[in-house]
Amino acid sequence: MKKKPKTTPDAPARKAIRVTVVSVLANACLAAVKGLAGVLGHSYALIADAMESVMDIMKSLVVLGGIKIATTPPDAEHPYGHGKAEPLAAAVVAVGLIAGAVGLAIQSVREILSPQYGPEPFTLAVLVGVIVTKEIMFRYVARVGEEVSSTAVKTNAWDNRSDALTSAAAFIGILAAVVTGYEAADDWAALFACAVIAYNGARLLIPAIAEVMDTAPPPEIEQAVRASAMRVEGVAILDACWVRKMGFDYFIDLHVGVDGDITVREGHDLAHRVKDAIRTEDSRVRDVLVHVEPADWIRETQKKRQPTTTGTAAN
Repeated sequence: MKKKPKTTPDAPARKAIRVTVVSVLANACLAAVKGLAGVLGHSYALIADAMESVMDIMKSLVVLGGIKIATTPPDAEHPYGHGKAEPLAAAVVAVGLIAGAVGLAIQSVREILSPQYGPEPFTLAVLVGVIVTKEIMFRYVARVGEEVSSTAVKTNAWDNRSDALTSAAAFIGILAAVVTGYEAADDWAALFACAVIAYNGARLLIPAIAEVMDTAPPPEIEQAVRASAMRVEGVAILDACWVRKMGFDYFIDLHVGVDGDITVREGHDLAHRVKDAIRTEDSRVRDVLVHVEPADWIRETQKKRQPTTTGTAAN
C-alpha cells in the first residue's frame, strides 16, 4: 500500500493564507490600474470593474480572517475547534458576489438611461491585461483550493473568474461603443456579466451552506475510512460511518464490529489501532470516535434493516 506523504496539520492553512494574501496584493494593483484608466478613458464599465476589485480585496480579507479563525486550536467553548469559520467566510464572499452583481446591474441600467461620455480606445488594452491576469489568478487559486480542500479558497478562486468575465464583458462593450458609436454598449455588456456573477455567487453559496450544515462530504472520503478500518486485524465488520468537515479537518464517528468475547481492554486497544490507522492514511482526519460492538449483533441489526418483500403483494 502506497503511503501518503506526511504533512504538518497547519500546512493546508498556510497555503490557503499565502494564496489569499497574493490575491489581495494582485487585486490592489488591478484596482488602481483599472480605476485610473477608467477615469482617464471615460469608461464607466472600467470604473465599475475597479470597484469590483476593491470589493475583491475586502472579500479576500474576509476569507483570510475566516481561515485564521478556523485554524485556532480548540478551547473549552469550542471543543471541536473553530473550523466552521472557514465555510462561513465562503458564504460571506458568495453573498458579496451576488450583492455586487445586483449593485452593478442597477448602476448599469442608470448609465443606459442617462447620457455619458464614450470610452477611449486605450481602455481595451488595459482590459486585455486585466483579463489575462485574472484568469491566471483563477487557475492558481483554484489549484490551491483543491489541494487544501478549502471551500473559502475555492470560492475566492471563482471570484477571480467572475471578475475576468466582468472585464471580458466590459471589453466587448467598449469595443462595440468605439466601433459603432453606441455609448451604452459597454453597460449592456456589464448587465450580462452581472447575470453570470450572480449565478456563480449562488452556485458557490450552496456548498458553503452545506458544509455549515454538516452535510456529508464526497463518498470517497467515507470509502477510504472504511477501507483503512477493515485492514486493522480484529475488525470483522463495520456499521455506521459518519464523516463531517470542520474547516480543513474531518471528524469521524465509526461503529466497528469485533469478536464479542474479547475483553474490554482488548476492545479499547483495537479501537485505538483503528483510529491510528485512519489518521495515518489521511492527515486531514483530526479525530475518530470508534464505537466497538459485537460483530454478530451488528449482522443481526443489519438484517433487520433490510426491507422485506414477502407479504407485500396482497397489499
